[in-house]
Amino acid sequence: PTLVYGLPTLDIRMRKQQETAIKVAEFLQDHPKVARVSYPGLKSHPQHAVAKKQMIDCDGNFAPGSMLYFVLKGKPALASKSGSIIIDYLAKKSLVITLAVSLGMIKTLIEHPSSMTHAAIPINEQEKFGIDPGGIRLSMGIEDACDILDDLDAALKLVK
Repeated sequence: PTLVYGLPTLDIRMRKQQETAIKVAEFLQDHPKVARVSYPGLKSHPQHAVAKKQMIDCDGNFAPGSMLYFVLKGKPALASKSGSIIIDYLAKKSLVITLAVSLGMIKTLIEHPSSMTHAAIPINEQEKFGIDPGGIRLSMGIEDACDILDDLDAALKLVK
């Protein structure tokens, strides 16, 4: 039943989520506390040209999705601490970004693997396994992009 009710609005939801994702990705890409952003919708993405060919909707439009990943600047321990600060702030203060380890809903969801799903693993081990201590995953929802950007900006102001 859920699939039947959600399918008619999927197109509208995905367009909104992708529209927001590019705005957030551009904001983060230009932010001085962010080392890099991975989102195929950005021209700076290493596989942007490939994504433009492969990630298309049924109308032939570029559809880079609603998931993005960004990495905070700083040495591993500092980047991990910064990620925790951002996550803690958003968990307590944000009305539009929700902390979650499961991503992909109509709500904007955020996860910092270093301090959440992989918190029991020492930082140096995380790095060995390819987990960037400053990496944060974001799954865009359908909330207003300005609200999401305001929350991210406020959270990023708290880190060094």
